[in-house]
Amino acid sequence: MNTDLYKYTLRLADNSLILGHRLSEYISCGPFLEEDLALTNTGLDLLGQAEALLKYAAEQNGTVDEDYLAFGREEYEYANFHLVEYPNEDYGYLITRQFLMDVFNVVNYTLLKDSKDAMIASIAAKSLKEVTYHLRRSSEWMIRLGDGTQESHDKIQECVNHLWMYTDEMFDLDEVHERLQKEGIASDLSVIKKQWHAKVDEVFEIATIIKPELPKYSLVYGKDGGHTDFMGYLLAEMQFLKNRFPKEVW
Repeated sequence: MNTDLYKYTLRLADNSLILGHRLSEYISCGPFLEEDLALTNTGLDLLGQAEALLKYAAEQNGTVDEDYLAFGREEYEYANFHLVEYPNEDYGYLITRQFLMDVFNVVNYTLLKDSKDAMIASIAAKSLKEVTYHLRRSSEWMIRLGDGTQESHDKIQECVNHLWMYTDEMFDLDEVHERLQKEGIASDLSVIKKQWHAKVDEVFEIATIIKPELPKYSLVYGKDGGHTDFMGYLLAEMQFLKNRFPKEVW
């Protein structure tokens, strides 16, 4: 087993899996019907990406299947960003979280579609079509709220101020990523960081949102098994059926 590739694939998969689950929690809570459907479809896209990536990770592992990887692991075994764990406090937080991740996904998959790993490249190419739509939608909402009324501007600025501290994790380079990056498999995080900030700046300027300072948030990130307090509650709900009926076939 290529341990580095296995870990990297899980990182990609878990970001989509956990963010997709968060969106599933908001079904029927959208501000109007069309937006509720859009959120649902976005969540389904993310779960589809997670499924493809988890299948590939399971093939590399050779001893477990994708269902186990999705629902059977302990909290410390998940490798997602802290940002995607953040709960749906209100619609502003949901959209801000989605926008920050959408920018990352578009830039990341744009680079990964040229990965030297054929399966990663294939999944990235397919996913890029989906996340490009996600970004267009969330960008429009950031602008709509930021450049709307004074109340909507103040609320979305508050969401940005609060969630911004989680973004430094996106660009943290560890040994696993560095080795795969040199092999041409993983994306170049320095390129992602530059393009991510450029796109965020572009949208924030139109939305009249002020970009906060970028602090170092945590010493133990999701890829290293460290998670926020929100993660345990999320997994308790997400894993309930599988743990309650472990022998059932879904």
